[in-house]
Amino acid sequence: MEIICLGAGSSTGTPVLGCGCPTCTSDNPFNKRTRCSTVVRADNGAQFLIDTGPDLRLQALRENILHLDAVLYTHNHADHMNGIDDLRNFCYLQKSAIPIYGSRYTIENTRQRFGYAFSPPTGHWDKPVLTGHVLEAPETIAGVKVTPVPIMHGKYPILAYRIGDFAYITDVSEIPESSFELLRGLKVLFLDCLHYTAHPTHINFDQALAYAARINAETTYFIHMTHRVEYGETSAKLPANVHLAYDGLRVRL
Repeated sequence: MEIICLGAGSSTGTPVLGCGCPTCTSDNPFNKRTRCSTVVRADNGAQFLIDTGPDLRLQALRENILHLDAVLYTHNHADHMNGIDDLRNFCYLQKSAIPIYGSRYTIENTRQRFGYAFSPPTGHWDKPVLTGHVLEAPETIAGVKVTPVPIMHGKYPILAYRIGDFAYITDVSEIPESSFELLRGLKVLFLDCLHYTAHPTHINFDQALAYAARINAETTYFIHMTHRVEYGETSAKLPANVHLAYDGLRVRL
């Protein structure tokens, strides 16, 4: 399995428009973060995209992503959803609809907001052609077991995902006790880490470290970071098995 971090940034990305802070003006390429998204390439060749952020086109071009077997949505906020129109290019290349998966609310909301994307294809493939699927229990998708992991984003229930020995947890404020069993025995974990101070809908640096220690994956990478997280300075504070993700990071299991 290979995991490709398309974007490690928060909703504003880094640099932030109009900001002159040390992170936003840094020459370190690891401080340049597009909006959060990841591709998982399974051992059988199936490729799963997690979320369609607003930077999807540029991310896919940068990493030469040309095929998708499914899209897994964590939730429907704009920074995780609003690149959905760029799926039309994959539909055009594949000449097929792309199945999308998520919670019942996420799939229903996506149909309401992007109803045109669920229409039958035309000969031009001029818009995305999607099929919506509610994921409430482990399911085999494109020959691969995908397990939804319920988490909380403030007061809003959303999904994390486990594929094999990899799990992806973004935009989390709390992991329910019942979900920890689904996260046992991980080799790689991508975990939300917004910044250093308290936030109502995301865990901060200290909380992320505590969750990383409890889940105890072999290696953890922090994602969804704001410009308050400077790569070099923060990396120096991490334990040996915890790292900051960055755009273009590739991890092989």
